Amino acid sequence: MTDTPDLENNPTVAKIRAWRPEAISELIFFRGELTLVVRREFLRTLAEFLAADSYLAFTYLSDVTGVDRFPIEPRFELNYHLLSMSRRDTLRLRVRLPGESPVIESVVPVWPTANWHEREIFDLFGMRFEGHPDLRRMLMPDDWEGYPLRKDYPVEGPR
Repeated sequence: MTDTPDLENNPTVAKIRAWRPEAISELIFFRGELTLVVRREFLRTLAEFLAADSYLAFTYLSDVTGVDRFPIEPRFELNYHLLSMSRRDTLRLRVRLPGESPVIESVVPVWPTANWHEREIFDLFGMRFEGHPDLRRMLMPDDWEGYPLRKDYPVEGPR
């Protein structure tokens, strides 16, 4: 017997499916947390919907994390951790990006806190965020070659 709820009847999932059913490609429920796997072309519009909808009200972005799944394709993942304070609900959005073109639209216009998260992911993984207001390195020196959190980055540093 499992304690997995009927995810399609989850209020958040139902509202998103009613708005744009093709935005979600997969639902994951693990350790009591709901993750929506979102197609990359829908991330920005879904973010706008989640933040603007008066019922859902996912107005707080607490974290954005990057993952390198090398040698698996799609190679990269982005995980957006959201909070609806009015409903005391959390949600994770996961977007997968191909290794040859890790580019996605920035969510800074929706959640300004994404600014430094996106810069850090760009700096350490090399994922690019289109429309970011100031996408430049923030931890590594400006002349640093490569992205040190990629799994294929040389352990001894750049060559």
